[in-house]
Amino acid sequence: EDTMEESGWKLVHGDVFRPPQYPMILSSLLGSGIQLFCMILIVIFVAMLGMLSPSSRGALMTTACFLFMFMGVFGGFFAGRLYRTLKGHRWKKGAFCTATLYPGVVFGICFVLNCFIWGKHSSGAVPFPTMVALLCMWFGISLPLVYLGYYFGFRKQPYDNPVRTNQIPRQIPEQRWYMNKFVGILMAGILPFGAMFIELFFIFSAIWENQFYYLFGFLFLVFIILVVSCSQISIVMVYFQLCAEDYRWWWRTFLVSGGSAFYVLIYAVFYFVNKLDIVEFIPSLLYFGYTALMVLSFWLLTGTIGFYAAYMFVRKIYAAVKID
Repeated sequence: EDTMEESGWKLVHGDVFRPPQYPMILSSLLGSGIQLFCMILIVIFVAMLGMLSPSSRGALMTTACFLFMFMGVFGGFFAGRLYRTLKGHRWKKGAFCTATLYPGVVFGICFVLNCFIWGKHSSGAVPFPTMVALLCMWFGISLPLVYLGYYFGFRKQPYDNPVRTNQIPRQIPEQRWYMNKFVGILMAGILPFGAMFIELFFIFSAIWENQFYYLFGFLFLVFIILVVSCSQISIVMVYFQLCAEDYRWWWRTFLVSGGSAFYVLIYAVFYFVNKLDIVEFIPSLLYFGYTALMVLSFWLLTGTIGFYAAYMFVRKIYAAVKID
Protein backbone atom coordinates (compact mmCIF):
# COMPACT_ATOMS: atom_id res chain seq x y z
CA GLU A 1 0.00 0.00 0.00
CA ASP A 2 2.88 2.36 0.76
CA THR A 3 4.39 1.79 -2.67
CA MET A 4 1.01 2.41 -4.26
CA GLU A 5 0.76 5.66 -2.31
CA GLU A 6 4.22 6.90 -3.37
CA SER A 7 3.39 7.90 -6.90
CA GLY A 8 3.44 10.91 -9.18
CA TRP A 9 3.93 14.27 -7.51
CA LYS A 10 5.05 12.81 -4.16
CA LEU A 11 8.13 11.27 -5.78
CA VAL A 12 9.55 14.66 -6.77
CA HIS A 13 9.27 16.26 -3.31
CA GLY A 14 13.07 16.52 -3.08
CA ASP A 15 13.34 18.52 -6.32
CA VAL A 16 10.14 20.52 -6.62
CA PHE A 17 11.63 23.63 -4.98
CA ARG A 18 14.96 23.43 -6.81
CA PRO A 19 15.72 26.96 -8.11
CA PRO A 20 15.19 27.32 -11.89
CA GLN A 21 17.54 28.68 -14.53
CA TYR A 22 17.80 32.48 -14.80
CA PRO A 23 16.09 33.28 -11.46
CA MET A 24 16.87 37.00 -11.86
CA ILE A 25 14.99 37.30 -15.16
CA LEU A 26 12.05 35.26 -13.84
CA SER A 27 11.71 37.39 -10.69
CA SER A 28 12.08 40.59 -12.78
CA LEU A 29 9.29 39.59 -15.16
CA LEU A 30 7.05 38.61 -12.24
CA GLY A 31 7.80 41.95 -10.56
CA SER A 32 6.66 43.78 -13.71
CA GLY A 33 3.59 41.53 -13.79
CA ILE A 34 2.71 42.56 -10.23
CA GLN A 35 3.12 46.23 -11.23
CA LEU A 36 0.76 45.71 -14.17
CA PHE A 37 -1.76 43.80 -12.06
CA CYS A 38 -1.95 46.55 -9.39
CA MET A 39 -2.15 49.28 -12.04
CA ILE A 40 -4.92 47.61 -14.08
CA LEU A 41 -6.94 46.71 -10.97
CA ILE A 42 -6.89 50.30 -9.66
CA VAL A 43 -7.54 51.92 -13.08
CA ILE A 44 -10.55 49.69 -13.84
CA PHE A 45 -11.93 50.10 -10.31
CA VAL A 46 -11.59 53.91 -10.38
CA ALA A 47 -13.11 54.06 -13.89
CA MET A 48 -15.97 51.82 -12.73
CA LEU A 49 -16.77 54.30 -9.95
CA GLY A 50 -17.04 57.05 -12.61
CA MET A 51 -13.95 59.01 -11.58
CA LEU A 52 -12.37 58.71 -15.05
CA SER A 53 -14.42 59.85 -18.01
CA PRO A 54 -14.35 57.47 -21.02
CA SER A 55 -14.52 60.50 -23.35
CA SER A 56 -11.20 61.75 -21.96
CA ARG A 57 -8.77 59.11 -23.12
CA GLY A 58 -5.73 61.14 -22.15
CA ALA A 59 -6.81 61.08 -18.48
CA LEU A 60 -7.07 57.27 -18.57
CA MET A 61 -3.65 56.88 -20.16
CA THR A 62 -1.99 59.44 -17.85
CA THR A 63 -3.49 57.77 -14.76
CA ALA A 64 -2.28 54.36 -15.98
CA CYS A 65 1.28 55.69 -16.57
CA PHE A 66 1.50 57.37 -13.16
CA LEU A 67 0.08 54.33 -11.38
CA PHE A 68 2.53 52.00 -13.12
CA MET A 69 5.41 54.21 -11.94
CA PHE A 70 4.19 54.27 -8.33
CA MET A 71 3.37 50.55 -8.25
CA GLY A 72 7.11 49.94 -8.78
CA VAL A 73 7.46 49.63 -5.00
CA PHE A 74 5.14 46.57 -4.96
CA GLY A 75 6.74 45.06 -8.07
CA GLY A 76 10.20 45.48 -6.53
CA PHE A 77 9.09 43.99 -3.21
CA PHE A 78 7.62 40.81 -4.72
CA ALA A 79 10.52 40.42 -7.17
CA GLY A 80 13.11 40.88 -4.40
CA ARG A 81 11.48 38.37 -2.07
CA LEU A 82 11.12 35.75 -4.82
CA TYR A 83 14.72 36.33 -5.97
CA ARG A 84 15.94 35.66 -2.44
CA THR A 85 13.76 32.53 -2.23
CA LEU A 86 15.42 31.31 -5.45
CA LYS A 87 18.85 31.64 -3.78
CA GLY A 88 19.79 34.83 -5.64
CA HIS A 89 22.49 37.10 -4.20
CA ARG A 90 22.96 40.10 -6.54
CA TRP A 91 19.98 42.15 -5.41
CA LYS A 92 21.17 45.46 -6.92
CA LYS A 93 21.48 43.93 -10.36
CA GLY A 94 18.11 42.19 -9.87
CA ALA A 95 16.44 45.49 -8.92
CA PHE A 96 17.90 47.24 -11.98
CA CYS A 97 16.70 44.35 -14.19
CA THR A 98 13.17 44.60 -12.70
CA ALA A 99 13.05 48.38 -13.20
CA THR A 100 14.32 48.36 -16.80
CA LEU A 101 13.48 45.06 -18.55
CA TYR A 102 9.75 45.46 -19.34
CA PRO A 103 9.57 49.32 -19.31
CA GLY A 104 12.68 49.41 -21.53
CA VAL A 105 11.02 47.18 -24.16
CA VAL A 106 7.82 49.28 -24.02
CA PHE A 107 9.67 52.59 -24.28
CA GLY A 108 11.90 51.28 -27.11
CA ILE A 109 8.98 50.07 -29.24
CA CYS A 110 6.97 53.27 -28.60
CA PHE A 111 9.96 55.44 -29.52
CA VAL A 112 10.58 53.57 -32.80
CA LEU A 113 6.88 53.76 -33.75
CA ASN A 114 6.82 57.44 -32.84
CA CYS A 115 9.78 58.10 -35.16
CA PHE A 116 7.69 56.76 -38.06
CA ILE A 117 4.79 59.08 -37.09
CA TRP A 118 7.20 62.05 -36.83
CA GLY A 119 8.44 61.17 -40.31
CA LYS A 120 4.87 61.53 -41.59
CA HIS A 121 4.51 64.91 -39.75
CA SER A 122 1.33 63.62 -38.15
CA SER A 123 -0.44 65.47 -35.32
CA GLY A 124 -0.90 62.07 -33.61
CA ALA A 125 2.79 61.87 -32.75
CA VAL A 126 3.82 62.13 -29.10
CA PRO A 127 5.82 65.39 -28.74
CA PHE A 128 9.54 64.98 -28.00
CA PRO A 129 9.33 66.89 -24.65
CA THR A 130 6.63 64.43 -23.52
CA MET A 131 8.93 61.48 -24.33
CA VAL A 132 11.72 63.15 -22.32
CA ALA A 133 9.29 63.76 -19.43
CA LEU A 134 8.29 60.07 -19.46
CA LEU A 135 11.97 59.09 -19.45
CA CYS A 136 12.60 61.37 -16.45
CA MET A 137 9.59 59.87 -14.63
CA TRP A 138 10.90 56.37 -15.35
CA PHE A 139 14.38 57.06 -13.96
CA GLY A 140 13.26 59.62 -11.35
CA ILE A 141 10.20 57.89 -9.85
CA SER A 142 9.88 54.26 -10.99
CA LEU A 143 13.55 53.22 -10.71
CA PRO A 144 14.06 54.48 -7.09
CA LEU A 145 10.72 52.98 -6.01
CA VAL A 146 11.59 49.58 -7.52
CA TYR A 147 14.98 49.70 -5.73
CA LEU A 148 13.23 50.60 -2.47
CA GLY A 149 10.70 47.76 -2.79
CA TYR A 150 13.41 45.30 -3.90
CA TYR A 151 15.60 46.20 -0.92
CA PHE A 152 12.83 45.49 1.59
CA GLY A 153 11.66 42.39 -0.29
CA PHE A 154 15.19 40.98 -0.40
CA ARG A 155 15.73 41.67 3.31
CA LYS A 156 12.48 39.94 4.26
CA GLN A 157 12.48 36.23 5.07
CA PRO A 158 12.26 34.14 1.87
CA TYR A 159 9.07 32.17 1.19
CA ASP A 160 8.94 29.13 3.45
CA ASN A 161 9.21 26.01 1.29
CA PRO A 162 7.77 23.01 3.19
CA VAL A 163 10.24 20.35 1.93
CA ARG A 164 14.03 20.28 1.61
CA THR A 165 15.76 20.06 -1.77
CA ASN A 166 17.99 17.07 -2.50
CA GLN A 167 21.66 17.52 -3.36
CA ILE A 168 21.49 15.51 -6.59
CA PRO A 169 18.75 16.34 -9.15
CA ARG A 170 16.35 13.52 -9.90
CA GLN A 171 16.18 12.16 -13.43
CA ILE A 172 13.06 13.25 -15.30
CA PRO A 173 11.27 10.43 -17.17
CA GLU A 174 10.40 10.80 -20.82
CA GLN A 175 7.27 12.94 -21.17
CA ARG A 176 4.16 12.24 -23.25
CA TRP A 177 3.47 14.42 -26.30
CA TYR A 178 0.66 16.32 -24.57
CA MET A 179 3.07 17.43 -21.82
CA ASN A 180 4.96 19.49 -24.38
CA LYS A 181 5.31 23.16 -23.43
CA PHE A 182 3.66 24.48 -26.62
CA VAL A 183 0.71 22.09 -26.33
CA GLY A 184 0.32 23.30 -22.74
CA ILE A 185 0.31 26.95 -23.86
CA LEU A 186 -2.42 26.21 -26.45
CA MET A 187 -4.56 24.24 -23.98
CA ALA A 188 -4.19 26.63 -21.05
CA GLY A 189 -4.93 29.74 -23.10
CA ILE A 190 -8.40 28.73 -24.32
CA LEU A 191 -10.36 29.15 -21.07
CA PRO A 192 -9.11 32.62 -19.99
CA PHE A 193 -9.42 33.89 -23.59
CA GLY A 194 -12.96 32.53 -23.83
CA ALA A 195 -13.86 34.44 -20.68
CA MET A 196 -12.81 37.79 -22.14
CA PHE A 197 -12.86 37.74 -25.94
CA ILE A 198 -16.23 39.55 -26.20
CA GLU A 199 -14.79 42.38 -24.12
CA LEU A 200 -11.73 42.38 -26.36
CA PHE A 201 -13.88 43.38 -29.35
CA PHE A 202 -15.15 46.50 -27.54
CA ILE A 203 -11.64 47.42 -26.36
CA PHE A 204 -10.24 47.11 -29.90
CA SER A 205 -13.16 49.16 -31.26
CA ALA A 206 -12.47 51.86 -28.67
CA ILE A 207 -8.76 51.99 -29.53
CA TRP A 208 -8.80 51.62 -33.33
CA GLU A 209 -12.26 52.75 -34.47
CA ASN A 210 -12.53 55.87 -32.32
CA GLN A 211 -15.51 54.65 -30.30
CA PHE A 212 -16.11 55.33 -26.60
CA TYR A 213 -15.89 52.56 -24.02
CA TYR A 214 -18.36 52.83 -21.13
CA LEU A 215 -18.64 49.28 -19.76
CA PHE A 216 -16.07 49.57 -16.97
CA GLY A 217 -18.29 47.77 -14.44
CA PHE A 218 -18.59 44.81 -16.79
CA LEU A 219 -14.84 45.03 -17.53
CA PHE A 220 -14.09 44.79 -13.79
CA LEU A 221 -16.24 41.64 -13.59
CA VAL A 222 -14.45 40.14 -16.61
CA PHE A 223 -11.08 40.97 -15.02
CA ILE A 224 -12.07 39.05 -11.86
CA ILE A 225 -13.19 36.07 -14.01
CA LEU A 226 -9.88 36.25 -15.89
CA VAL A 227 -7.90 36.14 -12.61
CA VAL A 228 -9.90 33.13 -11.36
CA SER A 229 -9.70 31.19 -14.65
CA CYS A 230 -5.94 31.86 -15.02
CA SER A 231 -5.35 30.66 -11.45
CA GLN A 232 -7.40 27.51 -11.87
CA ILE A 233 -5.93 26.50 -15.23
CA SER A 234 -2.42 27.11 -13.90
CA ILE A 235 -3.04 24.87 -10.87
CA VAL A 236 -4.41 22.09 -13.09
CA MET A 237 -1.43 22.31 -15.49
CA VAL A 238 1.18 22.29 -12.71
CA TYR A 239 -0.53 19.31 -11.04
CA PHE A 240 -0.45 17.33 -14.30
CA GLN A 241 3.20 18.20 -14.73
CA LEU A 242 4.19 17.12 -11.21
CA CYS A 243 2.21 13.87 -11.61
CA ALA A 244 4.33 13.20 -14.71
CA GLU A 245 7.38 13.58 -12.37
CA ASP A 246 8.62 16.72 -14.12
CA TYR A 247 9.64 19.16 -11.40
CA ARG A 248 10.79 22.04 -13.71
CA TRP A 249 7.60 24.00 -13.16
CA TRP A 250 8.83 27.55 -12.38
CA TRP A 251 9.35 28.89 -15.91
CA ARG A 252 6.84 26.53 -17.47
CA THR A 253 3.98 27.72 -15.24
CA PHE A 254 4.76 31.34 -16.08
CA LEU A 255 4.86 30.65 -19.83
CA VAL A 256 1.81 28.36 -19.93
CA SER A 257 -0.37 30.66 -17.78
CA GLY A 258 0.22 33.44 -20.29
CA GLY A 259 -1.03 31.20 -23.11
CA SER A 260 -4.15 33.30 -23.65
CA ALA A 261 -1.87 36.09 -24.96
CA PHE A 262 -1.25 33.87 -28.01
CA TYR A 263 -4.99 33.82 -28.73
CA VAL A 264 -5.16 37.60 -28.22
CA LEU A 265 -2.48 37.92 -30.93
CA ILE A 266 -4.46 35.69 -33.31
CA TYR A 267 -7.62 37.71 -32.58
CA ALA A 268 -5.72 40.95 -33.29
CA VAL A 269 -4.70 39.63 -36.72
CA PHE A 270 -8.30 38.52 -37.38
CA TYR A 271 -9.57 41.98 -36.34
CA PHE A 272 -7.04 43.70 -38.61
CA VAL A 273 -8.05 41.62 -41.64
CA ASN A 274 -11.84 41.71 -41.15
CA LYS A 275 -12.66 44.98 -39.40
CA LEU A 276 -10.07 47.57 -40.42
CA ASP A 277 -9.46 49.03 -43.88
CA ILE A 278 -5.75 49.69 -43.49
CA VAL A 279 -3.59 49.25 -46.60
CA GLU A 280 -0.63 51.58 -46.03
CA PHE A 281 2.61 50.43 -44.42
CA ILE A 282 2.94 52.96 -41.55
CA PRO A 283 -0.61 52.49 -40.12
CA SER A 284 -0.19 48.70 -40.35
CA LEU A 285 3.15 48.95 -38.55
CA LEU A 286 1.55 51.10 -35.83
CA TYR A 287 -1.29 48.62 -35.39
CA PHE A 288 0.96 45.60 -35.03
CA GLY A 289 3.54 47.48 -32.94
CA TYR A 290 1.01 48.62 -30.35
CA THR A 291 -0.76 45.24 -30.49
CA ALA A 292 2.57 43.52 -29.74
CA LEU A 293 2.88 45.72 -26.63
CA MET A 294 -0.66 44.78 -25.57
CA VAL A 295 0.06 41.07 -26.08
CA LEU A 296 3.36 41.31 -24.14
CA SER A 297 1.65 43.13 -21.25
CA PHE A 298 -1.22 40.64 -21.23
CA TRP A 299 1.23 37.71 -21.22
CA LEU A 300 3.09 39.22 -18.25
CA LEU A 301 -0.17 39.85 -16.38
CA THR A 302 -1.73 36.40 -16.89
CA GLY A 303 1.62 34.63 -16.44
CA THR A 304 2.13 36.36 -13.08
CA ILE A 305 -1.39 35.52 -11.87
CA GLY A 306 -0.94 31.87 -12.87
CA PHE A 307 2.55 31.61 -11.39
CA TYR A 308 1.57 32.86 -7.93
CA ALA A 309 -1.57 30.66 -7.88
CA ALA A 310 0.53 27.60 -8.81
CA TYR A 311 3.25 28.50 -6.29
CA MET A 312 0.71 28.72 -3.45
CA PHE A 313 -0.84 25.41 -4.57
CA VAL A 314 2.53 23.60 -4.72
CA ARG A 315 3.52 24.86 -1.28
CA LYS A 316 0.12 23.80 0.09
CA ILE A 317 0.17 20.22 -1.23
CA TYR A 318 3.79 19.54 -0.22
CA ALA A 319 3.14 20.95 3.26
CA ALA A 320 0.55 18.18 3.68
CA VAL A 321 2.94 15.37 2.68
CA LYS A 322 4.41 13.26 5.51
CA ILE A 323 8.07 12.60 4.65
CA ASP A 324 10.31 10.39 6.77
